[in-house]
Amino acid sequence: MNTAVFVLIIMALVGAIFGFVLAFANKKFAVEVNPLIHIVEDVLPKGQCGACGYAGCQAYAEAVVLNPDVAPNLCIPGKEAVAKKVAELTDKAAPEIEPRVAHIKCAGILGKAVRSYIYEGIEDCVAASLLHGGPKSCIYGCLGFGTCVKQCPFGAMTLSSDGIPIIDKDKCTGCGKCSSVCPKKAIQMIPPDAKVTVNCNSIEKGALVRKNCSVACLACGICVRECTHSAIALVNNLAVVDTTICTKECTNAVCIAKCPTKALQQAFGETVHILDRDAG
Repeated sequence: MNTAVFVLIIMALVGAIFGFVLAFANKKFAVEVNPLIHIVEDVLPKGQCGACGYAGCQAYAEAVVLNPDVAPNLCIPGKEAVAKKVAELTDKAAPEIEPRVAHIKCAGILGKAVRSYIYEGIEDCVAASLLHGGPKSCIYGCLGFGTCVKQCPFGAMTLSSDGIPIIDKDKCTGCGKCSSVCPKKAIQMIPPDAKVTVNCNSIEKGALVRKNCSVACLACGICVRECTHSAIALVNNLAVVDTTICTKECTNAVCIAKCPTKALQQAFGETVHILDRDAG
């Protein structure tokens, strides 16, 4: 018999044997998947944002179906509707989800925030921040290279020509993916009915922060004194708004008008840097 033919026959026999062994092992050790996992996964929005604390929608579906301690309302993008559906499918109680949207804590556009050098590297905030903290003199400000925009799984962010991301409130699900990738931690999640926001992230003292950015919070305390509901406090040289008190109690946000740099602004209204640019 031809040697080549003999070798082919041997290889075929060995392949067949291994095939039978693998088929037997697959049947013997097969793990049955709970069909409810796929049903729950189909209910989820498929953003793969990780806001639930799990590595994607499938991982959360497995956890909420198989683990009785995993709550059915962890899918932030899905909001109340998805929470109720998952709760119904898994026979669990679904506590109410507090809605939230992203807010950029920076108004330091070109012409307002000082640049310490010209950056010509990769158009990525994380990469830029590795080089002396980034090209902005304010080390706490938005770098404006759109890393958050690229990472938003729901298309709720765009990068303006001024170098500051713009949030589409109607598209934002509050998943927090943008906040997690921002190297400056310049994105916070706030209630969609918030009235006043602080468009600054710097904790430097007044003289230095004003040198770096003309629209920064100076920690002057005027807003704190003007707020009649004690909804604003100075924390580490930065004004912080208690959105719960502000939304519930305030009917006339005089703090916005009194802020000397316009770092305080009406939430989800016309951006302060556009107002400044038009005025100047």
